[in-house]
Amino acid sequence: MREAKGDSCPLPGAAATGGRVTLGHGSGGRMSAELINSLFARCFSNPVLDRLDDSARLEAPAGRLAFSTDTFVVDPIFFPGGDIGELAVNGTVNDLAMSGARPLWLSCGFVIEEGFPLSDLERVCVSMARAAARCGVEIVTGDTKVVGRGGCDGLFINTSGIGVIAGDFESGPEFIRPGDAVIVSGPLGSHGMAVMLARGRLSFSSEIRSDTAPLHEIALELVDRLGPEIRVMRDATRGGAGAVLAELAGAAGLSVLVGEVPVADDVAVACDILGIDPLFVANEGRMVVIAAADAAGEALALLRKHEIGRDAAVMAEVVDEPGGRLLRLTPFGSRQ
Repeated sequence: MREAKGDSCPLPGAAATGGRVTLGHGSGGRMSAELINSLFARCFSNPVLDRLDDSARLEAPAGRLAFSTDTFVVDPIFFPGGDIGELAVNGTVNDLAMSGARPLWLSCGFVIEEGFPLSDLERVCVSMARAAARCGVEIVTGDTKVVGRGGCDGLFINTSGIGVIAGDFESGPEFIRPGDAVIVSGPLGSHGMAVMLARGRLSFSSEIRSDTAPLHEIALELVDRLGPEIRVMRDATRGGAGAVLAELAGAAGLSVLVGEVPVADDVAVACDILGIDPLFVANEGRMVVIAAADAAGEALALLRKHEIGRDAAVMAEVVDEPGGRLLRLTPFGSRQ
């Protein structure tokens, strides 16, 4: 994928619209074509997209395909460590990777509020192009809608993705067994706290940055090296690692006993002040891996070879207790 060039947006008619998106940009007429050709097609250019057909025609590789979609509505759209565009690419890439798939193609749909700054829209598109290039995926089709003022909160993005699953890899809660180790790829809660603090509605400031990052490389290495010893992988987004583990425990009919939760010091302080449990704070560059107990050491070693996984840790254990409960050890040695 070719990355967008330059830092300015040479949109025809931008001066006439005050440098902002208008309803005309979503009309399907001349202004729509100008927006598509001078911004989206320029930023995301690749041979498939450049045809500007109604649908992307793709040469599918052999093997099983994974298909995922997600919609991103973060507020604010720019935050320490990332923005909604990078988030949209990384989020869908990670969803594909959690099923053991190598991400190949993305679509993107924009819902833009009338009056949204064109310069911010270009900034988001450039960020998306960079993230896609970093992940080795192509944005091959898309759509744009403009809604009236108040119809959405600035900018919403939907991304769908297609990837090919490595070999005969299978995963899911049905493969989880008592004694399995629960590994997290790094400290939890950075993204959720970074976004919360960026809203400027709290009485203290912090240098916390989002953890948004693509996870496909470390996920695919785990699958390649350990195969069926990896029971299931999930990216711990909304609801955090706690929500992921509660869902998996319920589906498996077992319980999960959580030990020490890895959290960066500044995130721990912010969570403590706000009375929030970091186990349930959103992440965008962290994965939960449930692996066979005898494979946990190798899984940790593989994760820690990568910068993104250098602080990976075993956080919990699957226990043979019914009810799909998420259990915590208290400082007194009892279970909560």
